[in-house]
Amino acid sequence: MAVNLAVVGATGAVGTEFMTVLAERNFPIKNLKLLASARSAGKTIEFKGEKFTVEELTKDSFKGVEIALFSAGGSTSKEFAPAAAAAGAVVVDNSSAFRMTDDVPLVVPEVNPEAVKNHKGIIANPNCSTIIMNVPIFPLYRKNRIKRLVVSTYQAVSGAGAWGLWELDEQMRAYVNGQPIQKKKFPHQIVNNVFSHNSSILDNGYNEEENKMVKETRKIFGDAKIAITATCVRVPVPRAHCESINAEFESPITPEEVKQILASAPGVKIVDCPETSHFPMPLEASHQDDVFVGRIRQDISLEDGRGIDMFVAGDQLRKGAATNAVQIAELLLK
Repeated sequence: MAVNLAVVGATGAVGTEFMTVLAERNFPIKNLKLLASARSAGKTIEFKGEKFTVEELTKDSFKGVEIALFSAGGSTSKEFAPAAAAAGAVVVDNSSAFRMTDDVPLVVPEVNPEAVKNHKGIIANPNCSTIIMNVPIFPLYRKNRIKRLVVSTYQAVSGAGAWGLWELDEQMRAYVNGQPIQKKKFPHQIVNNVFSHNSSILDNGYNEEENKMVKETRKIFGDAKIAITATCVRVPVPRAHCESINAEFESPITPEEVKQILASAPGVKIVDCPETSHFPMPLEASHQDDVFVGRIRQDISLEDGRGIDMFVAGDQLRKGAATNAVQIAELLLK
């Protein structure tokens, strides 16, 4: 069944990925409307051999739209998503605006696809780091409940938007040419450097990104008691986030059992070759929809065999954003 589809924020980094993923997955579109800010209105974007003109986003943009994919920031979503829903569209929102709202489903299709049925016009796409962790962790959790997760992220600059890529590129060019390195939007130099994720530090001492991973995972899993602690870091990599994950299970589990479970898990690709030291890397995970999982090993700090360590890599613009949103839209079609 083809639908009338709108893409909000069509000219941004994730909006561009929306277009790529929609084409690759041959999403059934009857009419396509591309929306963005006034400064982007009038630009043309090619989609499946046809050129579309970007229109200015207004509250009257959604007449006849059935599904609206939003990727334009939290303030934009708060202003325009309710208008889209009121016009009869189902909004799949990529911002953090509605993720923790009680009556808004927060969905990772490999984890809780049934949640889309409970929408009231808006469905939230989780944070990229949350999605990348949840895809490989949930199949394990379902087999053997996880009591505690300790995660450290290594997040690519494009997770900050197109300007993150631009800033890394500019600083790399300056470094190679022996010129002064200037920071524009990141709080610190990113080339040849690593720093705490560039989101605000909250009262509990965790930054916003770390708090998202904790709260969103509990909501998606439907488990308010799972203990989670996170440390989120920005690294000078263009694309694809990596995460080091330590999981403590309720019952003993072996690396072999973990590999067996993940071998058939949707959205997971095992990359785990100790002989050649070939494990998940952002270079290989970029432009892929699967989350790469490797370095699967027993946690030797727990003598009872209940701990597992792993390392994952996932493209935060694809599975961490655009692909997950399009998968949600596909669920709506069903």
